[in-house]
Amino acid sequence: MAKKPKKAAVEGAEGEAPAGSKKKLIIIAAVAVLALGGGGVFLMKKKASGDGHGPAVAEVKAPIVFLDVREMMVNLSSEAGQDKARFAKIKISIELKDAKVEQEVKPLMPRIEDAFQVYMRELRASDLSGSAGLYRLREELLRRVNVAIHPARAEAVLFKDVIVQ
Repeated sequence: MAKKPKKAAVEGAEGEAPAGSKKKLIIIAAVAVLALGGGGVFLMKKKASGDGHGPAVAEVKAPIVFLDVREMMVNLSSEAGQDKARFAKIKISIELKDAKVEQEVKPLMPRIEDAFQVYMRELRASDLSGSAGLYRLREELLRRVNVAIHPARAEAVLFKDVIVQ
């Protein structure tokens, strides 16, 4: 009797092997099809970007430019019950797409600084607390920069130094 269960186990293993082999074969075929399909897309992109006879010409991106805004010190609005005046000292850099945009923006720096000063004087020290406060400040300053320099566009406002006293 011991031989029959072994034989059944062997037959079961043989019966499972073809099913497992079929699964492996299907998986390998699917991977091969995907690889060939991805390779075809890659070749089509390469032919579209080049002349087909040589290597594709890579697009050269212009280097980004960082334009420093002069350091500003602003008097913050006082909070309820606060007697002592609070100040914020901030140094910012504006990220621009390329040097061409920088030449458009430089003459508009007084407009940018004015927009920053007017906005920041309305802030309270609690508005600048924590990373969420600085994130909101960054987004608001970027919006104001883009309004001031329109039709040019700034990519980001970066903090170099922020001190609240």
